[in-house]
Amino acid sequence: MSFLSPDSSRLASAPSWFQTRSNAAWSEFQTLPLPGIKDEHWRYSNAKRVALDTLIAAAPASEAEAQRALAGSKGLASSAATFVFVNDRLVSSQVSGLPAGVVCLPFSDALKSQDDVLEHYFMKREMELGSAKFAALHLAMVRAGVVVIVPKGVKVEAPIEIFHWAAGANTAIFPHTLIVTAENAEVVVVDHYRSLDEVAGFSCAVADLVGGTGSHVTYVACQEMSDKAQAMHLSSTSAGKDSVVKNFQLQLGADFSRSESVSDLVGAGSRSDMLSVSMPMGEQVVDQRTLQKHKAPHATSDLLYKNALYGKTRSIFSGLIIVDKGAHFTDAYQTCRNLLNSEEAEASSMPGLEINADQVKCSHGSTCAPVSEEELFYLKARGIPDAEARKLIVLGFIEATVTRIGNEAVEAMICERIEEKFARLG
Repeated sequence: MSFLSPDSSRLASAPSWFQTRSNAAWSEFQTLPLPGIKDEHWRYSNAKRVALDTLIAAAPASEAEAQRALAGSKGLASSAATFVFVNDRLVSSQVSGLPAGVVCLPFSDALKSQDDVLEHYFMKREMELGSAKFAALHLAMVRAGVVVIVPKGVKVEAPIEIFHWAAGANTAIFPHTLIVTAENAEVVVVDHYRSLDEVAGFSCAVADLVGGTGSHVTYVACQEMSDKAQAMHLSSTSAGKDSVVKNFQLQLGADFSRSESVSDLVGAGSRSDMLSVSMPMGEQVVDQRTLQKHKAPHATSDLLYKNALYGKTRSIFSGLIIVDKGAHFTDAYQTCRNLLNSEEAEASSMPGLEINADQVKCSHGSTCAPVSEEELFYLKARGIPDAEARKLIVLGFIEATVTRIGNEAVEAMICERIEEKFARLG
């Protein structure tokens, strides 16, 4: 039995619709079984790696923990707004570069002043990729996160940056990000998920991304939890007419991490870029599930996931492209590439297509290969040590994914995080 239970006080001033949904979600979580080994959405994976029976609800952080988190919240050189949460409580917020009319609020504040927007967009999509139980738990427990609403024609020049820290052994946090853009708006949002100490814990995060007509949304999730923790990230994208929505997932931490990314292309001419880089080491497991769903004609989706595996690590990728009836002239691409830096590393990939329309371009593919001996020989023949040569090959391998973010500051920050993980190789 789990030690988790909702804090009823967080609902005291919440709108009635949220209280109803939250209470129903708790009942659903308790009713739904944990996915088993026969569940196709958990093929090659194991939901029992998330030790629900050991987790506890996050307690308020101490002043010392808050100060440590603030000191460690280093990301972008500059941002339009920065939020720092520790154990699902806001400990710092700085808003300095937001244009007039942009709403950028902590989740609890947005529930009071923007509840009509939240009621319309908050966790509206059914979880189709296997984590309905965990989504229900998130809805029952959520109290932290940021809501971003960008009005028509407004461009937020600098990114919005959010840090979520877990402090204390077996602590569970439930961050939420909601981004809604109106016509021709533009915004970049970066989420960080981190542990304050090398202890077990759990981050169950959800992101709802809504791109209005002609808008540009770039969302980046950087998962760097403790190597003893587990992490789950569930994201849902809705791309409206002529919009461009990018969703980038960086997986560097956690003993077990699972991401589920669904992209609905609901408007003609829309585009969805689904991007991911993971670099598991030791015995880490990275589980990735995706769905590209084309509901409108002349839309494009392009998925590029790259995994560089070390030690005894494993990666699992399962992706599906669905082209609905009437979604003619669809362009849909899905690529998962795995680079093995160890004979004991293992990668499993399951791409798929389901096409119900005419005149479409759809392709999917997966590759899995060790580091090229020829490339290693070329670099080592020029005096580069083996470890540095392998590092250069991996950096070249993931570069094409990182540069597709399209924001130099964010790309540089991601490269710094990757370099920091390389340092752990020794």
